[in-house]
Amino acid sequence: MPSKINDAGQEVGATVAVLGSILGMLRDGATHLAVATDQVIESFRNELWPNYKAGNGIAPALFSQFSVLEEALEAMGVVVWAMREFEADDAMASGAVLAAADSRVTEVLLCTPDKDLAQCVRGDRVVQLDRRRRIKITADGVWKKFGVAPESIPDYLALTGDSADGFPGLPGWGAKSASVVLAHYQRIERIPDLATEWEVEVRGAARLAATLAGQRPLALLFRQLATLVCDAPIAASVDELEWHAPNPDFEAVTGWLAAPGLAAQARELIAGRE
Repeated sequence: MPSKINDAGQEVGATVAVLGSILGMLRDGATHLAVATDQVIESFRNELWPNYKAGNGIAPALFSQFSVLEEALEAMGVVVWAMREFEADDAMASGAVLAAADSRVTEVLLCTPDKDLAQCVRGDRVVQLDRRRRIKITADGVWKKFGVAPESIPDYLALTGDSADGFPGLPGWGAKSASVVLAHYQRIERIPDLATEWEVEVRGAARLAATLAGQRPLALLFRQLATLVCDAPIAASVDELEWHAPNPDFEAVTGWLAAPGLAAQARELIAGRE
């Protein structure tokens, strides 16, 4: 998003953009929502794999807005799941489980196209939403994109790697080979050590099988890194996530952000619901 400097000389562009995005979700009909954030970038996964993603690559102008954004969201009346030991993705996965278990919920939208959240998709009830492209990714969409079921996404990422999270996968394993093998075996531990025992045909099968046989513990570690936690400390019930209105200090917050139009949009939303 474009840079935006407030009267205090602080960069607030990303914060204003996120608040505008949340208001857009509410205008589009969202009734219950939460925003998951990383209060710190490191998590328990850094103890498992030293090269796991850390906060040293984040631009200071962006990192300085993390706490500002959380305070602004709370002033807007939005529930914030600020993670420290876990990651924001874990909070989203846990929220999906919480919401899907409630029979009153008609649809659960995970508003991110990130591939690791694809493991949380369930049919057309729990879906990913790529808001930029206005595309919903259902379980069929996960199959079309990755060639595996949502439940196999951690295994897929373990074999192919995830550069965004800082683990490389296994040498030689690419998207095509991983999807073909996992579409049949689903889980890493079900893949035979010997290519002669494979029930699928894959180019370079002997080399891939030897790599997996020699590095299976590493593959299982990578899968642990890629598997999202579904019981992170978040809300106790869906009812806690219903949006009603901004808090009284939201006007002051939007003034500090040099974005008074956000408060006006919130007032319009409330008026439209009355």
